Amino acid sequence: MRFEGLNVAEFFSNIKDKLSKVTKGAGGNSDLESPNAANSTGLNSRPSPAESSARTTDSRSEYVVSEDAEPPEEPELASEYSESEHDEYPIVKRDWEGLRRLIAWLEIEPQITSLQAKGKGLLPPGLTGLGTKLPEKSDSVVPEISAPQNTELQTNTEIQEISAPQNTELQINTQLQENSAPQNTELQINTELQESIAPEEESKPQKKTKKRFSRRPRFWIALGILSLGSGALIYGLWILYTLDKGLPDVNDLSAFNRDGTLTIKAADNTILLQSGPATRDKLKLKEIPELLVKAFISIEDRRFYEHRGVDYQGIARSIGSNVIARDLVQGGSTITQQLARVVFLNQERSIKRKVREALLAQKIERELTKEQVLERYLNLVYLGSDAYGVADAAWVFFSKPVDKLTLAEMATLAGLPPAPSEYSPLVNPNLAKQRRNTVLQQMQEAKVITEAQAKEAQAEPLKVKQSQPKRFKVVAPYFASYIRKELPRYVSKDALESGGLTVETTVDLKWQKIAEQVVKDAIEVDGRRQGFEQAALVSIETKTGEVKALVGGGSFKESQFNRATQALRQPGSTFKGLVYAAAMGAGFSPYDSYEDAPIIIDGYQPNNYGKKFSGWRSISDALRSSVNVVAVKVLMDVGFEPAMKLAKDMGIKSKLSPIYSLALGSSEVNLLELTNAYGTLASEGNFIEAHGITKVINQRGDVIYKANFKPKRVLDKDSAAITTWMLEGVVTGGTGGPASLADRAVAGKTGTSEKVRDLWFIGYIPQVVTGVWLGNDDNYPTGGTSGTAAYNWRDFMSQAVKGMPVQEFPKLPELEGRKGSIKAKPVEPKEIIRGMIVNEDGAIVPYNPNPEPRRREPVYQEPAYQEPASQDSRY
Repeated sequence: MRFEGLNVAEFFSNIKDKLSKVTKGAGGNSDLESPNAANSTGLNSRPSPAESSARTTDSRSEYVVSEDAEPPEEPELASEYSESEHDEYPIVKRDWEGLRRLIAWLEIEPQITSLQAKGKGLLPPGLTGLGTKLPEKSDSVVPEISAPQNTELQTNTEIQEISAPQNTELQINTQLQENSAPQNTELQINTELQESIAPEEESKPQKKTKKRFSRRPRFWIALGILSLGSGALIYGLWILYTLDKGLPDVNDLSAFNRDGTLTIKAADNTILLQSGPATRDKLKLKEIPELLVKAFISIEDRRFYEHRGVDYQGIARSIGSNVIARDLVQGGSTITQQLARVVFLNQERSIKRKVREALLAQKIERELTKEQVLERYLNLVYLGSDAYGVADAAWVFFSKPVDKLTLAEMATLAGLPPAPSEYSPLVNPNLAKQRRNTVLQQMQEAKVITEAQAKEAQAEPLKVKQSQPKRFKVVAPYFASYIRKELPRYVSKDALESGGLTVETTVDLKWQKIAEQVVKDAIEVDGRRQGFEQAALVSIETKTGEVKALVGGGSFKESQFNRATQALRQPGSTFKGLVYAAAMGAGFSPYDSYEDAPIIIDGYQPNNYGKKFSGWRSISDALRSSVNVVAVKVLMDVGFEPAMKLAKDMGIKSKLSPIYSLALGSSEVNLLELTNAYGTLASEGNFIEAHGITKVINQRGDVIYKANFKPKRVLDKDSAAITTWMLEGVVTGGTGGPASLADRAVAGKTGTSEKVRDLWFIGYIPQVVTGVWLGNDDNYPTGGTSGTAAYNWRDFMSQAVKGMPVQEFPKLPELEGRKGSIKAKPVEPKEIIRGMIVNEDGAIVPYNPNPEPRRREPVYQEPAYQEPASQDSRY
């Protein structure tokens, strides 16, 4: 069989299919028709000598094979090997369009052509081509020649005899088999040789054998080289295939955030805080001036709309331009490649990274439109001075939005990507101006602007008006600081270190602004008169535990200490609400009575405000009037352990001490946890942990945390309802009167710590619980009352819940025969002294209900007083 030229691309692609046969014996499996068979059907007739000569000189590397050919009969096949000098086998043709497309897609056609030329040069002069088709084995028997052995490798030559007129085809078979074995053709190398040989010389096997073996070395060298080349190409294609399959999803571009960034969003997606290398102002492509877009394309990727991610012409052109200009006037990477590098790769200088970059760029171009690529690139490209994206850069360098930029300013921004620090107009004004003019020249050459426009812009002086990146000032700073401290609870250390996180939160910005104003007014107005300098407020949705507002002080700029979450203060009488809830849970009745009288328990004496005692009081009445002695006696009957356990279950996380003064709020807590505990009462005994984070998304757009807080029953509904009913009485007829709302019921409790250092009010409606604290960071006593805290509570709630549907508290349940859900473990004191008090000298003396008035102020012990219902003229 004859081949006209070597096509390496086709040679390699043949490996995919089993090597096709050139000739085949009888048996019905051959797809090649013998010359005799062709003649018998009138198709594929044997070519004339002229046609043979033309075919020999044809340099095409296409193979042609006849279809639907019949297998040759054994006699016909035998005659074919003994017929005239012009016997020719058909030329095999295959359609290698798939491989051509692969080569075109990889853009390696020049390399393939070069390899093909080198392959030809390696062949010996007598060989014009190598075929790689392997025919199937045939059972056909061919006539034996004078050589005693059969071979599988055939070298067919046309021999022009000098001494005889007859030409013969010499078959050189390299695999020796027995003479009787049928001939199999595994690989054929067909060449046309002219050899002077007489017919009778065929009987000289020694000479033929010597000639056959003399041709082996060059053949095997050529075959080995081609095999290595094909193997290398296949391996390379496999590597490309593997890399391509391992590429990330490019749709993640829309949610991309850089490493080291942190974005915190409010419930309505308003950005509260952005730290690190974040794009602070993202734009749609239609919002970016067309001339600014074209400026970037002109200098970075002039053939952006023509290539498919990788621009080989652009690479060559940029190299030439940079060499001629002796400067970096053009980049080699396309805009798409730069986008791929920013989002998915790093700045590592390696072949692997460049290959992945090219493959990613091509994938991006397949899955995104050119407009989408441009929009993402122009929003993410780093332009120096903490500016990411064109909108940020326009603000940082010129203090204006992008639609207000001049042509010269646009060119300045477009020139920054290759070296943002070096070309920064803030760092190197002269170099920045030169770079700007280069961009304008490129825009002119690209016919984006006219020569006159370019000259006018180049003549414009470089004017810079610097501004800080937007959102460096944090919205709701105290809430944002609370979120940053909570974040490690929900995401791993590695995720935090990697950064690029977006945190979605629960805060309601409307409520947050109201809370910030209420705190500000409380400090500036009430604080001046009542001697406190700080305030804090927390508001939580009771059914979900979501923190809707949190303010930790009057000015975050002056003090970042968050008094809502970090300050541990004595809650005073506000802790009584939890003690009485434990009593109701243990089966007590709100009508159970205790004597309010002097008592000393194991050396501890609880006192009421003014050291006054009022005799027998019901639990509900004692809570409404905030009687200290009754609260301590109730705690003794419930027990330290049950009371502390319930408080923990309701949301108190700080350490509680099993002492008698626990009932009066001697153990320090923070505002957030105490408010959360009262929220458990509002939600009818179901605890849901207060939280401010709903979702955390990493830089690839994956959700790595999602809030899934479930309510947990910690107090039976009836006990919670009874406690709420008692706390309603505190507002309607007790110390919490200033907190009452005109359109709905309120339940809550006031509290003041020793020497009035802390002023509290924690109150709730069925949907919302809010806590307010007033005081001084240095624990200096205030001159106010807890009624002031209740008033500021009402100021916030009346605005926040305006328009919210009114819900009623649960009705007081049937008390007769009620059993509690908590087992009481009463405290057994070692010593109880009734009717006696401890005087100022530490001596135990009988209680005198009518002591002589003294001019000096009374000395207060552990919260041992009773708050008046109202001490301010406003109430």
